Amino acid sequence: MQIHSPQEIIDQNMTGAVNKANLKLSKMIALGILAGMFIAVGGVTSNTAIHSITNVGLARVLGGAVFPIGLLMIVLVGGELFTGNCLMVMATLDKKVHLTRFIRNLAIVFISNLAGSLIMDIIIFYSGNLNLGGGALGAFTIKVALDKASITPIRGITSGMLCNFLVCMAILKGAAAKDVAGKIMATWFPVFAFVLNGFEHIVANMYYIPIGIMAATNPDYVAKAEELYGISASQLESLNIMGCLNNFISVTIGNILGGLFIGFMLYFINVRWVDNR
Repeated sequence: MQIHSPQEIIDQNMTGAVNKANLKLSKMIALGILAGMFIAVGGVTSNTAIHSITNVGLARVLGGAVFPIGLLMIVLVGGELFTGNCLMVMATLDKKVHLTRFIRNLAIVFISNLAGSLIMDIIIFYSGNLNLGGGALGAFTIKVALDKASITPIRGITSGMLCNFLVCMAILKGAAAKDVAGKIMATWFPVFAFVLNGFEHIVANMYYIPIGIMAATNPDYVAKAEELYGISASQLESLNIMGCLNNFISVTIGNILGGLFIGFMLYFINVRWVDNR
């Protein structure tokens, strides 16, 4: 067969979770930083591709088509991603990974993902990328960040749940394939779906919101944002650290709940109820 069975996928994931839990701290941090940078590459590539498209549906289709490059780099090259690591709950339920090691991994990887994203934010900001279209990309970057910073808690949680439902499915589907082409196709579609629907991914937002805050310090980008989107100076006041935290807290909760739901369901379906343990 060209694919692994669902039981094989879950077994592989739990074996991988044991390895993740036992990573050296330095390696865990390094892999987390890389994953944050990879997802940021997906974010900047998506923004660059769609910033001048006024049709929302078309923009989301194109953004969904290119954003998965970030997760694909993690799947094929390696990296520790906070959202995907929520699936470690399966190994925890199976008593292969202690709960404290699971929580430790999530906490360290979260911080490492943030560090990697912030590094990429700074590099991209000073690279001149946001100057594209006479500052139109910088203006769009501000708009995206402002929309995310203004999200309500209930929307952040529910949208975050739906997002990580799909991200975890992308990781597991990628693990089903035995060849590179199969992994790419299996991983790509669920990520495409979450971007198309506008669901919230915490590690992606670690790129989108800080880069928007940085863009808002450039008067040319601010002027362009007012010209193109009618964004006023008073609206930009909510684009700050508190707005960032407003998004991060609710979306993180949602992502965790979505990942745990997938993990619980697939573990009981493919392990507990199969083995009758």
